[in-house]
Amino acid sequence: MIRVLLADDQALVRAGFHALLARTADIEVVGEATDGIEAIETAHRVRPDVVLMDVRMPRLDGIAATARMCSDPMLSATRIIVVTTFELDEYIHSALRAGASGFLLKDVEPDELRRAVRVVAHGEALLAPSVTRRLISEFTRRTRSSEKEGRLALITDREREVVALVGQGLNNEEIAASLSISPATAKTHVSRAMTKLSARDRAQLVVFAYESGLV
Repeated sequence: MIRVLLADDQALVRAGFHALLARTADIEVVGEATDGIEAIETAHRVRPDVVLMDVRMPRLDGIAATARMCSDPMLSATRIIVVTTFELDEYIHSALRAGASGFLLKDVEPDELRRAVRVVAHGEALLAPSVTRRLISEFTRRTRSSEKEGRLALITDREREVVALVGQGLNNEEIAASLSISPATAKTHVSRAMTKLSARDRAQLVVFAYESGLV
């Protein structure tokens, strides 16, 4: 059972998401919050697997709340999907850099929302179809740093290849086919790279791949 927390200041949005997810056998809504501070407090209490986080909320916005949750050791197992009506570039950038594992627009189809929760709960990265890798590339090009490039020394040449392919949006099976290795080996390389680079999930590997110049 995937435990989900809904954080949105609009009651109708929370009710809609709740109704959709409540009809899903493997997903349970375990809490709701109306602002970023309440979202953090509720997350500590119910320990959700996934948080659906709005951006514009009172007291503390969703990007700041995401950053706090992702840096909180007590919530290390919680993954966050930022959900907003605003398809603005800076939100995508800020959400990913804050540690979000996914980004969706509120007009997402019901089946896509359910799939997003499942994908992120299992450690994958997810972006709305309209959010392209070109945008991510532009954001990270502006913020590329020598510190990120220096961290490349922490991973092997093969792991660099794997991280670069993750940055291009490939899954483990596609990485395996590209490098002529088994999916299990690809998964191992991804896991080791995440550990060495202190990446919470694949979304953070995508950001690192661009910021370090691998993509």
